[in-house]
Amino acid sequence: MLETVSTIHTHIYTGFNPEKPSYVIRKFAWWPTVVNPRKLKMSRRNLLLLSNSTIHGSGYLEWAAHEIKDFLTSKNVKTVLFVPYALRDMDNYTETARKKFTSWGYELSSIHQASDPVVAVEGAEAIFIGGGNSFQLLKALYDNKLIQPIRKRVLQDGMPYIGSSAGSNVATVSINTTNDMPIVYPPSFSALNLLPFNINPHYIDADPNSKHMGETREERIRQYHEIPGTPPVLGLREGGLVKVEDNSAKILGKHPARIFFPGQQPVEHPLGTDVSFLLK
Repeated sequence: MLETVSTIHTHIYTGFNPEKPSYVIRKFAWWPTVVNPRKLKMSRRNLLLLSNSTIHGSGYLEWAAHEIKDFLTSKNVKTVLFVPYALRDMDNYTETARKKFTSWGYELSSIHQASDPVVAVEGAEAIFIGGGNSFQLLKALYDNKLIQPIRKRVLQDGMPYIGSSAGSNVATVSINTTNDMPIVYPPSFSALNLLPFNINPHYIDADPNSKHMGETREERIRQYHEIPGTPPVLGLREGGLVKVEDNSAKILGKHPARIFFPGQQPVEHPLGTDVSFLLK
């Protein structure tokens, strides 16, 4: 059995070379960490991370229906555990998700209706963490002591994980690159750390004809990277997603993605691009 302790996380980027990533011990955040994390079977990761649930002109999750169904079918999943913590009205949120997954032929139960959330995660075939407010979602994951159980199921057992918006944010190193307002205060901004990079969902390109003088999304990510030791950031536009299987990652969906590394110019990656270097 893997034991956990509260310690300073030390797996922090200081620079990036796809062939020779380097790390440094740096005081970053206190969070629960798996003892000897190299023993986790990281190659069993199965994640589908969406920028958003709904795009203009379509219903809930419709734009990603093919990718979601293909992902779950390929893993022989029949039932999905839904995590609606990112919104306050969890009953209605669950019904919205249940109708969609039922129409696709899957059963869906919600963790907020389980007598024991940890037991629900331990017995889940797959997990879907929906969008909403990332701060509220992460606080609920900490409050219900779900950080380590989800990490174990995903990294060690290979449980399929689907995230949308806030659900994609919490799959990464931290929620520091969310667009959400801090309506509640989680114990830490450190998230599930299923992947060694951050995501910025709903990434918006600057309009060169706009007279708005506030910071662009790109400028805000650059400001984040001014903090030493921050990881790469994957900017997912509306209708964008990244699929991770084993040690492979690929950009899918409807739009290319933009990847930011500290001290470097951002790079566009077209649909179908292999971005497995982000996992090293």
